[in-house]
Amino acid sequence: MEQTKTVGLLVLLSVLFIWIGAIFGGTNGMLIAFIIVGAMNFYSYFYSDKMVLKHFKAIEIDSSQKIYHLVDKLTQKANLPMPKVYIIPDHVPNAFATGRNPNNAAVALSEGLLDILNENEVEAVIAHELSHIKHYDILIGTVAATIAGAISMIANIMQFGAMFGQRGRNGVNPILMLVLAIILPISAMIIQMTISRSREYMADEGAANITGHPEWLQSALSKLENANHRASMREADSSTAHMFIVNPLSGKKMEFATLFRTHPTTQDRIQRLEMLKGNGSV
Repeated sequence: MEQTKTVGLLVLLSVLFIWIGAIFGGTNGMLIAFIIVGAMNFYSYFYSDKMVLKHFKAIEIDSSQKIYHLVDKLTQKANLPMPKVYIIPDHVPNAFATGRNPNNAAVALSEGLLDILNENEVEAVIAHELSHIKHYDILIGTVAATIAGAISMIANIMQFGAMFGQRGRNGVNPILMLVLAIILPISAMIIQMTISRSREYMADEGAANITGHPEWLQSALSKLENANHRASMREADSSTAHMFIVNPLSGKKMEFATLFRTHPTTQDRIQRLEMLKGNGSV
């Protein structure tokens, strides 16, 4: 169900972007929008993982580290290739996975996470990130964020044109263009956030299946949520928040409505994991 929902939302996001191009520039605008989406997705596909790891100053570790062997064990249980393993030099506990596919993937854990979680909880977090890798969630989330960002960019151009009384190629009234310039980026953001929340639920279930212990992830999520409410990661921002296992910006009180959450509430995630224990699916 969540998989079908994600595909539908991605298609809707792409159609929305191309439709904006048609409004703004007719057939040529639609073609340009399509080319822009393709180019941005190509760049995201091949280079976004390197950029985000560099952004967070992540340090790659090797088999001399204990955490590397824990990732290796879980990777074998999940039937995945061994990803690269990174440590983020930040005292705030969090983690993310990146990479365009299972053969080009990386798992990054902050120093703070390794400090406050026990080994079972760390295992659950790693299993969550491996589930993201297995289901290509990083690629899907990056594509969604890229398209949503492109929609915002075009909407800004529309807003600028409307302010000077310019009409769209199809004779769209400047006032309507201004309204669309405000509504469309919000719509794109809601779709992007909905995709992100859907993938988190799937990764939680995947982690429970890999470890066989939903309670490990429940405990880890509770600790991570409490810690991230007290402090925020230094390099985290709205463009990367969707990647993490818990929202790294939750302590900044930036989210004023459920529609704009990059993650489901931790309470909802814990309740869903409890349901998995109840129905005996893990």
